Amino acid sequence: MNLARYLPVLSQYLVRRHFPATVLDAIQNAIAAGEQRHQGQVCFAIEGALPLRERARGHTSRQRAQAVFANLGVWNTEHNSGVLIYVLLAEHVIEIVADRGIAARVPQEQWQALCERMRDRFASSEYERGAIEGVRDVSEILAQHFPADGAAGRNELPDRPFLL
Repeated sequence: MNLARYLPVLSQYLVRRHFPATVLDAIQNAIAAGEQRHQGQVCFAIEGALPLRERARGHTSRQRAQAVFANLGVWNTEHNSGVLIYVLLAEHVIEIVADRGIAARVPQEQWQALCERMRDRFASSEYERGAIEGVRDVSEILAQHFPADGAAGRNELPDRPFLL
């Protein structure tokens, strides 16, 4: 049994252990650099464990990621090109939720492959590398479909990862 799933203090400890301030800084910098290449918005959220109220309601990690996507306003970007990378640490789950503009252009299998690559890095305790590569991969996809237009881009979402 994974105790971090049920003990919020333990799950928060794991978040801080695997994603200390230096790693959060690196993720933030990767998001900012990527957003110079495209008109999308990348958001990164880390949660130690599925909240007990969500678990009691029978919600899945995908449903939680979709709720976080909505709550953080990732759906509300100018080009409908927001992408959430959601990490549910205790469950070893990574979900990518893409807004309708980019989701219409990228098959779910491509997002899933990206999640699997990140999960492999995390399984090897390479949290920073996995997160940075994930952000870069998302930015590469966004640059293909929503390239920067040369105008100064508006940063619609915070680049700093969210700790939920």
